[in-house]
This record gives sequence, structure tokens and C-alpha cells, in this order.
Amino acid sequence: MQGGFVKTINLLSCGSSYLVSSLTRVPYVPHMPSAISFELTNHCNLRCRECASGSGTMKRGRGFMDTEIYLKTVKELSSYLWFVNLYFQGEPMLHPEFFSFTGAVEGARITVSTNGHYLSPEYCEKLADSAITRLIVSLDGMDQETYSQYRTGGDLSKVLTGIRNVSEAVRKVKSGLKLEIQFLVNSYNQHQVGEVKRLASESGAGLRLKSMQVLNIDEAGKWMPGDEKFRRYRNEGESHAIKSRLPDRCLRLWYNPVVTWDGKVIPCCFDKDAEYVMGDLTRYPFREIWRGKLFHDFRKQVLTERKSIPICRNCTSGLKGVRN
Repeated sequence: MQGGFVKTINLLSCGSSYLVSSLTRVPYVPHMPSAISFELTNHCNLRCRECASGSGTMKRGRGFMDTEIYLKTVKELSSYLWFVNLYFQGEPMLHPEFFSFTGAVEGARITVSTNGHYLSPEYCEKLADSAITRLIVSLDGMDQETYSQYRTGGDLSKVLTGIRNVSEAVRKVKSGLKLEIQFLVNSYNQHQVGEVKRLASESGAGLRLKSMQVLNIDEAGKWMPGDEKFRRYRNEGESHAIKSRLPDRCLRLWYNPVVTWDGKVIPCCFDKDAEYVMGDLTRYPFREIWRGKLFHDFRKQVLTERKSIPICRNCTSGLKGVRN
């Protein structure tokens, strides 16, 4: 009860301090984050075309998170966290100690996002019996040719079998795990939205139809579907730009930081290459980084000149009328 009270007060503080900061243009952060994302690894088995990890455009080194980094950080923040995400870049289930990260954080919802290639019946039973509360499986096509347009190197039949395995494991162990299918709607698969809706219904899964982010804005045109609510970018002459005014604010910086596999704290999930490192958890406690000068200065820049920050120019914060 006490833990829930502290988490709730902290969450309210996240919102109120964000509003105060947005109005005054001065960063005010008396709270700790209510959510955090951990990158278990930036290795991946696929080569997805608009993914920093899969496309090979990522400049930073590859590796696997040391469980000690995770355990130390969660211990420091467990009193405040409502949400823990065990994914960022890469495929989290490639981590050889994956289930060491899935222990319960009291009162927090744990989410894992996967490309669905490691969902054997045995693995799914362990997932269903773990403290994970939501499993997102990426499925961006309903036949192999369409699926491969984006998911280069992927095997659709393996993913579909994996989805069935998860559903069966959830029923078998009477698990509270929620399965969610994620479908990036693009020009190649937009005609299959009806099919994926039926699959989700048959699997007892939730479905998230999502607009697609591209790393190379010049390539946006070939991916954009016909339906405007799934078009994240607008035409600008021969190029494209995100359909957002990019207002000088961003809730993510008050709510949900990201920790890379090597313990670097970065401001948000749009910093794919960890260009804006706020601090190193192998050297400093999280609280010191969260309230440190680098984070303060970055928040200040977002509050005053967000458009000047490269990673912000492809961000969905402030984007309206588009599924993201």
C-alpha cells in the first residue's frame, strides 16, 4: 500500500513538474521517472530496413547488458516505477540471461517487445509464468513477400507459430500476460490490415496499428500508406518532414528515460545511437544523472529550441492525428 502511494505521488509529480516546466521554460524535476526502458542488447537476428540496429547504420558498439546494471538501477527506482520496458534497439530475447531481467518490480508493469522468432512452446511457458505483463510481437505482413519488405531476414511462419504458442501458453498456465500484435502500416502491407485484425481476434491478442518511422527521411515516400492517420510524414518538395509543429516540450524527458546495454542513460527512445548520453550507471547512481547538469541543459534546450536537436526532428511528441 505504501509503495503504491509513493508511486502515485511520484507520477502526479511527473505531470505537474512537466506542466510547470513547459509554462516557465525552466526545467523543474523534483521527482523520479515513473517509467524506464532497458536495452538488453542492440544485437538483432533481423535486418529491418528502417531500424538503426538491423540496417547497420548504428555507429555505437554492440553488446549485452550486465544484469548488475539492471538490478542496481531497478533497486534504486523500484519505489517510483509504474512501468519497466525491457527493449529498445535489438532483439531482447537474444540476451543469454533474458529471464534474469524479468523478475517482478513490485507494482510495476513489465513490457517486452520482440520480433517473434524465439517463441518456442517451452520458452512461451516461461514467459507466461514470469512477471512480464505485456508481450508485444511485431508482425508487419501477412504473407512472406509482404512481411519481408520491411522485416529483412525474417521468417513469417515462425512468427505466426510463435504467436499461437504464446496464446496456448497463456491459457495453459492461466497467465495474466497480455499478448499484443504490433503492425507497422505501410504502403506494402496496408491491404492486409483486415487480415491482421482477424488474426489478433483469433489469438486473443490486442492489436496496435502503428504509423512507421523512417531513419532516412528521403526514403519516407516509398513507405507511406494511403490512409492519412498512418502517414507520419508530409511531402516537402522532393523530401519529407514529420507532421508535427515540434512544440518546445516533451513529456518523455520528465517520465521515461532509456538505459543502453552498456549502462548509458539517454533522454528518450528517439536517441537510437546514444548521441546524447546524460551519464553512465557504471560510474554514478541514477538519481545523480537524472538531476545532473547534462540532463538539465538538455531539457532546457528542448523547452526553448527543440527543433535545433537532430533526434527531436523525427520525434512523435506533439504529433496529432497520426497513430504512433
